Amino acid sequence: MNASRHVGLGVTVVAGLVFSSVGLAQEVGFFVTSAGLGDGANLGGLAGADAHCQQLAESAGAGERDWAAYLSTQGTDAVNARDRIGSGPWYNAKGVMIAADVAALHQDTVNINHVTAIDESGGMVPFVHLKVDGSAFAPADQPEVVEHDILTGTQADGTAFPAGEDNTCSNWTSNGEGRAMTGHHDRRSLQPGLSPWASAHPSSGCSQENLVATGGAGLLYCFAMD
Repeated sequence: MNASRHVGLGVTVVAGLVFSSVGLAQEVGFFVTSAGLGDGANLGGLAGADAHCQQLAESAGAGERDWAAYLSTQGTDAVNARDRIGSGPWYNAKGVMIAADVAALHQDTVNINHVTAIDESGGMVPFVHLKVDGSAFAPADQPEVVEHDILTGTQADGTAFPAGEDNTCSNWTSNGEGRAMTGHHDRRSLQPGLSPWASAHPSSGCSQENLVATGGAGLLYCFAMD
């Protein structure tokens, strides 16, 4: 993590405390995790992912709400990510609305981008930087490490993939074989156009090294269910 992100986190943690002091922390209903669990896509299943969201929310003063990770599973009793995150509306740590409801969340006009998809304390998540002409810098020329691949295991409409080809790293229990579908929190990629926030491309594998190699760090989207 570079120095600029440390500075950003220091400033935004203070901002988060200000929100708590004036009673606005209860409105926070969406964030990108500031860190993954460190074991690739082995999250301990949905329960482990949800617990991670809850712990980070508590650390930021929003632990009075019930939190869930935006993740789908596959196979028997498959779970749709869109069905486990409540009904909205959802606001980020700076009080900005992300979406009014589940339908709006899955429209192209959803307010998710590198400015609004921030972590639990209001810190920026490393994103793809663009040139003046709007095209993306090549990976080697990016000014910071990119971590915009967010684990979802989900299709663009928030529903689970059919059984068959693994898109959830064995339902979030594998740090080896398999792969996981990821979304781009910044809506950016090396290609022109708006990139999907929920379903952009699969990882190259399930290990931490695999996630990093394709532009991620094992980060999650967290939503308040209540």
